[in-house]
Amino acid sequence: MKTISMTGCERVNRMFARQDQDRIPRCDSFWLETIARWQREGLKGDYHDVMLRLGSDFHSLCWSWPCPFPGKREILSADSETETVRDAWGGVARHWKARSGTPEHISFGCDSREAWETIYRPAMLAVPLQLDITAALQAQREGRALGRWTHLTGVEGFEALRRLIGDETCLVAMIEDPEWVRDIVKVHTDIVLRSFEALLAGGVKPDGLWIYGDMAYNHSTMCSPAMYRDLVWPAHKRMADWAHARGQRVIYHTDGHVREVLALYIAAGFECLQPIEAKAGMDVREFAPLFGDQLAMFGNIDVMKMGTNDLGIIEEEIRTKFAAGMATRGYAYHSDHSVPPQVSWATYQAIIGFVERYGTY
Repeated sequence: MKTISMTGCERVNRMFARQDQDRIPRCDSFWLETIARWQREGLKGDYHDVMLRLGSDFHSLCWSWPCPFPGKREILSADSETETVRDAWGGVARHWKARSGTPEHISFGCDSREAWETIYRPAMLAVPLQLDITAALQAQREGRALGRWTHLTGVEGFEALRRLIGDETCLVAMIEDPEWVRDIVKVHTDIVLRSFEALLAGGVKPDGLWIYGDMAYNHSTMCSPAMYRDLVWPAHKRMADWAHARGQRVIYHTDGHVREVLALYIAAGFECLQPIEAKAGMDVREFAPLFGDQLAMFGNIDVMKMGTNDLGIIEEEIRTKFAAGMATRGYAYHSDHSVPPQVSWATYQAIIGFVERYGTY
């Protein structure tokens, strides 16, 4: 049943409620190199102009990822292509100078429970608010003028844990020192929620909360579902409960294969999963019939297929996955990660056309 044209905010709220919509909500992400390529190929504008062309329905008001040493960036060495930096988390990593990419992590300052308790925990608890209330209010005005669904955006405890102590130490500690893991996750969650409370006290009135945290790789979660339930899930539920108590909906972002923990996500209070990484074996055509009445599906359009620039392959990807997601009334468009620079501007303009054609109810 087709309805009259809606605002983005109305559309997203109706997606959460599984009510009729005029079309599916839309959003996407792009590498900076992708935008640079598209500008060379004729794009007039930037990232935000592409989102306007797409008809994005989502609008972030902030980004909360509290660190122990805000503003710290000490260049330790550099060459023609890279620089090695000690950063705001106390770690050392080598970064590309002129392009995006995963950094090479060399060391993590918080590499023991002693370092956490004597240096990093006190530093985290002592840092001032790392969000700009004035900027959030301005973003709120912009989002409302565009009719978009506005959201607080922040990183959850597992992602913060990995960023602070590194994957190797993190995964060993989950087995050998679970209380340390619980404490890091709890402190981080306390600070994020305290920051969000300050925004609300300053007059920010979001429609929802979008939480970021990658907890899986291409075959499975980084820890067992039981370990996730014991050590991290309580903090996830805290964040969702906080949002629900304030009338907000909750989106959770994670890359990787998370099929085995979808029921735990639902129990935590997550209402929407994004981006549903196709490259990791996630498929909305499988999950929507099983979970779509409890968990909205947001994304899953394979960027590897986009990168072929074969419009027949891309159209089939969009057509079939949209059909599965839209059958639940709980689906929104997004690529399954960020659109890479292998995708031409002509291809992405065609993708916007496919999104419009197959995403209309």
